[in-house]
Amino acid sequence: MTFLPRPCEPCDPPGYAVLALPQEIDFCNAMGLLPMIMTAVRHHSGDLRVLVLDLTATRFMDSQGVRLLDEVRRRLRGRAELRVVAARQGVPTRVMELSGLRRDVPVHDNLAEALRPQSGTVGGPGGRAGGGTAS
Repeated sequence: MTFLPRPCEPCDPPGYAVLALPQEIDFCNAMGLLPMIMTAVRHHSGDLRVLVLDLTATRFMDSQGVRLLDEVRRRLRGRAELRVVAARQGVPTRVMELSGLRRDVPVHDNLAEALRPQSGTVGGPGGRAGGGTAS
């Protein structure tokens, strides 16, 4: 008999952490999100290879969201790779594009794509950040 995880339990693949971000990321909550994200990174300690931030439910993001993602990327440097999942035509994708952050952080259309091995390389296969899925 196969036991499946309960829907409320995390089921991240080994070496990966997936965190869903809120509907809005702005001045009111961006800096509060940083400690929560970094706590999740510390929770995975030495086995974390890829952190996926899921922005598919995020409908609004301003420059504070860009600062948040850039700060997470900076803090992960040398420890784990950051990948983002966001709707192709959504506000977060557009904000990351306008700010230039998409050059440094791979953005994927869906979670399955972001969890694919080797899909996070900027300009590599699978990521919208330059190859695979054109935007």
